[in-house]
Amino acid sequence: MNGVTGRMGTNQHLLRSIVAIRQAGGVKLSDDEVILPDPILVGRSAAKLERLAAQAGVTRFTTDLDSALADPGNQIYFDAQLTQLRAPAVQKAIAAGKHIYCEKPTGVTTAEAYELYLSAKKAGIKHGVVQDKLWLPGVMKLKQLIDVGFFGEILSVRGEFGYWVFTGEDGAAQRPSWNYRKEDGGGIIVDMLCHWRYVLDNLFGEVKAVSCLGATHIKRRLDEAGKPYHCTADDSAYATFELAGGVVAQFNSSWTVRVRRDDLLTLQVDGTKGTAVAGLRGCVIQPHGATPRPTWNPDIDSPIRFLDNWMEVPTNQVFDNAFKAEWELFLKHVVADPAGTPFQWNLLEGAKGVQLAEAGLTSWDKRAWVELEKLEA
Repeated sequence: MNGVTGRMGTNQHLLRSIVAIRQAGGVKLSDDEVILPDPILVGRSAAKLERLAAQAGVTRFTTDLDSALADPGNQIYFDAQLTQLRAPAVQKAIAAGKHIYCEKPTGVTTAEAYELYLSAKKAGIKHGVVQDKLWLPGVMKLKQLIDVGFFGEILSVRGEFGYWVFTGEDGAAQRPSWNYRKEDGGGIIVDMLCHWRYVLDNLFGEVKAVSCLGATHIKRRLDEAGKPYHCTADDSAYATFELAGGVVAQFNSSWTVRVRRDDLLTLQVDGTKGTAVAGLRGCVIQPHGATPRPTWNPDIDSPIRFLDNWMEVPTNQVFDNAFKAEWELFLKHVVADPAGTPFQWNLLEGAKGVQLAEAGLTSWDKRAWVELEKLEA
């Protein structure tokens, strides 16, 4: 596990996924067999690794990636480093014959990310990419509604993501400073359009084209040492996507917005037979038969309380941590699936996410719609 001393790597991947799996006794394959992952933590700071290993109850850690890759007992390479460091390290792991599971973006360009997929395919190793939002309870409830035909014909998808990230001058920042420096791989377009690609592709239809406007609304922030720096990366993105089948999707993504909605992420899906609005965990619906009939009259208070005409989708199952859920699927894939069987959320899907982010940046630069070319499997 390389790069897990960062916030996401520590909390979501190590503590809430791998450590949680170990504490639960492993991933059960049958009454006679379980998968019990044995992590080795890799990073640049021995002191940080030692503290994290002690916190996680892990005995193995090293600053020598080459030695970890040379050990035949280490079968999977996981990468949660900064994006610029990811592709070279993953290529090295592929050359060492390791199965690959990694965070996104999987590369700084589409070409780099796609080359990772081709290298993994040629090497015959198994590979997966983190696509955590597919296992959020709210998104899974949306998927269930789609599967039972609740929406009829789906017309449009509206996504609102974000929250106010303090600058360091008006309160401690909740995100690392590199997020706001383009030269360090920062920017919300690169960060979030990778997510929106797999959400849209898996639920509503393949993304065919994008129109995106980015903005750097806040120009100055304070870094972790309290020193001011100039923000060179976009902190907000306003994008429209054309999907296969005619669905139109719009996503606002921002670290400079104050939340007045149900959750930090909301997805509204409108169809001919009904509408649903999902957050991270909850989901509400309004079927066609319960849709109010408003009329435009700004001279009087609305007689309709629009937030009242919704029904909560019940929670009929136990939802696990989204990151842990995909980790378990990938571990099962490595151990139990026949050789040559592709993981559904693999390095090709990762490359598609980078492709959309790159297209979003191009759209912003050219102020034009950008069509997406098909990446061949």
